[in-house]
Amino acid sequence: MSFTKPYIFAAMSNTPDGNTLKNIVSHCKEYGFIYPSSDIYDGLGATYDYGPNGVELKNNIKNYWWQAMVRMHGNIVGLDAAIFMHPTTWKASGHVDAFNDPLIDNKDSKKRYRADVLVEEYIAKVEGKIKKEVTKAAKRFGDAFNEEEFIRTNGRVVGYKEKIAQVEKRLGSSLSSGNLADVKALIEELEIADPVSGSKNWTDVRQFNLMFGTEIGSLAEGADKIYLRPETAQGIFVNYLNVQKTSRQRLPFGIAQIGKAFRNEIIARQFIFRMREFEQMEMQFFVKPGTEMEWYESWKEKRINWHKALGLGENNYRFHDHHNLAHYANAAADIEFNFPMGFKELEGIHSRTDFDLKAHEEYSGKKLQFFDPEDNESYTPYVVETSIGLDRMFLAVMSACYTEEKLEDGSERTVLRIPPALAPNKVAILPLMNKDDLPEKAREILSQLKFDFATQYDAKDAIGKRYRRQDAIGTPYCVTIDHQTLEDDSVTFRERDSMAQERVSIAELMQTLEEKVSMKRLLSSL
Repeated sequence: MSFTKPYIFAAMSNTPDGNTLKNIVSHCKEYGFIYPSSDIYDGLGATYDYGPNGVELKNNIKNYWWQAMVRMHGNIVGLDAAIFMHPTTWKASGHVDAFNDPLIDNKDSKKRYRADVLVEEYIAKVEGKIKKEVTKAAKRFGDAFNEEEFIRTNGRVVGYKEKIAQVEKRLGSSLSSGNLADVKALIEELEIADPVSGSKNWTDVRQFNLMFGTEIGSLAEGADKIYLRPETAQGIFVNYLNVQKTSRQRLPFGIAQIGKAFRNEIIARQFIFRMREFEQMEMQFFVKPGTEMEWYESWKEKRINWHKALGLGENNYRFHDHHNLAHYANAAADIEFNFPMGFKELEGIHSRTDFDLKAHEEYSGKKLQFFDPEDNESYTPYVVETSIGLDRMFLAVMSACYTEEKLEDGSERTVLRIPPALAPNKVAILPLMNKDDLPEKAREILSQLKFDFATQYDAKDAIGKRYRRQDAIGTPYCVTIDHQTLEDDSVTFRERDSMAQERVSIAELMQTLEEKVSMKRLLSSL
């Protein structure tokens, strides 16, 4: 099926910036994607509820991850571990003693901030200066402009990049060594001001543990303290041997899990980017010691390909390799996405060595080793982790797909160009008028499609308004039933992005939609 030339004249705004984030937040609430939690009570900070369209999009993202991670790999299996775990789990993992954020207060505004985030935002501003230099140079040199060479040789840009490297190195070194006084000194030397008041009058930096504690037991005086899990990975590690034996897996193999995690973020902001209750999609891949770097590089490639297959813009992704590693890792990298707030972490790929399994061996007194029949020896596997925040992935999709367009006729529309496989609704069934047997015919078509596709029926308002409403929630295709439909069983098939329309027979609808919106088509591109 071919479509005629798009009617779009120009995009008004789909470039990441602060105003775009505000627009996305407003759009999410208006069209049933995300609401503030407890909204009738004026909300609860950094917690959100996913509405009718939001939960569909969220489930589709989960499905895309699960299918690609589990169904397409014979050596990766699933798990759904409990949120509550034995409290010794978190002692062994290091969370009780070391799961902290460095916080700093401004004495004048009385506002509290994460010290490392203040420095990261300073770095983002320097990166913004680099981007401005590149943009100016590109305009000046036109088609002859070589961006890579310019970044490498321009004195001002080189100086900016050296400054970023120095700040990152010092911040990482100070945090890893626990030298909080130097973190404060770095903030003062960089002349970082309070974003609210502009004041540079800072307190000392202090550590704050992020775990939510609660009690288990029927009586308060006899209750034991437990925690809401701050990550889902430990549920995989403590089940490693159970899963390996019951699924009869040999190394290398992986365990995948999607689940809620909880962190008592003092500074939770930027919409759903940083929340106190969030969802993770994690896979721990168990490998023979000595092969972990090979698998680490392999999973970096697999994961970036998974992201880019969605078509959200290759320039919106970049790798950030960690030079100051966590105590459990021997390699780590982030896949960063160009959110409206700039490039931020979307997914982490980490080579965690055997730290976690050995720690749980020590605290539990149970062996968590693998017997390798080929080498006739037992050893504790190394682990390569991929971990992505589902809520951040949701925000990435919304950020890349939210577009305000000005059309040739001077009108405007807001459209979500969500990849069809992820779209909350795949097709809208629209009777042209709410009479003359058109609604009955529309319902008949709906009954044929609803078992295979997320389908929406809409008979209210003029057809143009209904098209705009479907554009705004990201529905990739609309099927309009008119009087000609009653004569020849054909319908108007409208495509969201180009707004092009074609007549299609009802008999072709199922196959046409399957070709255009199926998850299978997306997965086959990996």
